[in-house]
Amino acid sequence: MTGIGASASAEHAELVLQGGPVLVMDAAGSRADAVAVAGGRILAVGTRDDVAPLIGAATRVIELDGRAVLPGINDSHLHATWLGARWPHTFFGGHADGAQIEGVLTGDRAARRAAILRAGELLSSFGITSLTEPGIGPGEDDGETGCFAGEVLDVYRELAEAGELRQRVTLLGLYGILDGPSRLDVVTAGITELVDAQGGSDPEWLRIAGIKIFGDLIPLSKQAWSSRPYDDGTHGGLLVEGETLEAQAEALREMVRAGHRACLQVGVHATGDRTIEVVLDAVASAADEPGAPHPRDLGHYVIHGDLATPEQVARIAELGMWFNSQPGIAVTTADWMAGVLGADVAPWPYAVALDAGVLVLSSDAPILAPDWRETVAAAEAWIRRGGAPADPAAAAARLHGLLRAHTAVPAQQDRAADWKGTVEAGKVADLVVLAQDPFAVGAAGLPGVEIDLTVLDGNVVFERES
Repeated sequence: MTGIGASASAEHAELVLQGGPVLVMDAAGSRADAVAVAGGRILAVGTRDDVAPLIGAATRVIELDGRAVLPGINDSHLHATWLGARWPHTFFGGHADGAQIEGVLTGDRAARRAAILRAGELLSSFGITSLTEPGIGPGEDDGETGCFAGEVLDVYRELAEAGELRQRVTLLGLYGILDGPSRLDVVTAGITELVDAQGGSDPEWLRIAGIKIFGDLIPLSKQAWSSRPYDDGTHGGLLVEGETLEAQAEALREMVRAGHRACLQVGVHATGDRTIEVVLDAVASAADEPGAPHPRDLGHYVIHGDLATPEQVARIAELGMWFNSQPGIAVTTADWMAGVLGADVAPWPYAVALDAGVLVLSSDAPILAPDWRETVAAAEAWIRRGGAPADPAAAAARLHGLLRAHTAVPAQQDRAADWKGTVEAGKVADLVVLAQDPFAVGAAGLPGVEIDLTVLDGNVVFERES
């Protein structure tokens, strides 16, 4: 058996996929053509001959006939409860129909449970086996939609305990208002509450990882704190309470530092370059405190990062942080962005983040549809728009990186790379089967490739009708 897939176990497999490219999604770009699964784990990855001894009378063998196997997709910024309540209505992209869905969408526990289960089934059809629900908590108990209230966490716990989750869930607590201001004292009290709330669930299925903080809003509404003036001469600002802008900035820094001291992951909605700089300064100062953990051990990340500079992306890499963004939003709103900041602005530095190894792709569904194929295609289009080389070797290398940014790299952001994110022996058997090898069609052709099969914990949870 191959080095990437040799298993110490000699037991029979419950499921074998063979006869097509198995894209391991490790840094080296390793490939195999068979994978064997048992007990929710990958037994072996290698050739058809390698897995043959693991096939028993009860083994289900699926002939791929050239179809491709990837690790299960990780959508690391997706509002699953909101998505389940709204679908098929999205705000941008091909599923947007202009219909406005307003008011309370999930007003009680039963509705929240139904929304999560509906989203889970939908996401399985897209090959998504892991997700991050970024912002659930008491700050939204009276929120407009009901999809972000603290009770949602209770429902996730119930579903995890009952074995009914269709994705592995990482969750960030929210102690402010969605897209609204937060107060330092409320957030720090919430951090203490969040630490006490950790545990109680199998972390491979539900992990309360940390806290989400809204640093600012978005450039399109001229509310991202930007060093470059908008077309009306303003620079935006912060979504943190304080009598002055500097007082707000210091409150944001202290929120980040408090999360770091508590050994929580901190995800900050930060789109303006000035906001991003505040966040990076805060992480750097937190890491310098005596006895503090390294940021890499906590998985802090910038969410969206629209106006991040190349220098800030380099600093994100140096600090051991991640850059989590949604290229579908960039492609959809580029002209709008140019209208408010000027045609010469260079937002969303995806090429730089990809080269630095810190790019994590996500959908922000239901802002966009939860279709990772479209996300990868949009990222490639944006990078090519910036002048990246189009030769086949360069395009293939980028595609490998972009696919990793939806599989292996978000597993690192989740601090779970030792047990998920690649197709390797010993890791969880979360897989997706595509009708074609993505490298045969390229990033631009990926949205047209059907998802044939999704495997979660060794079980087939979606199978496309032929």
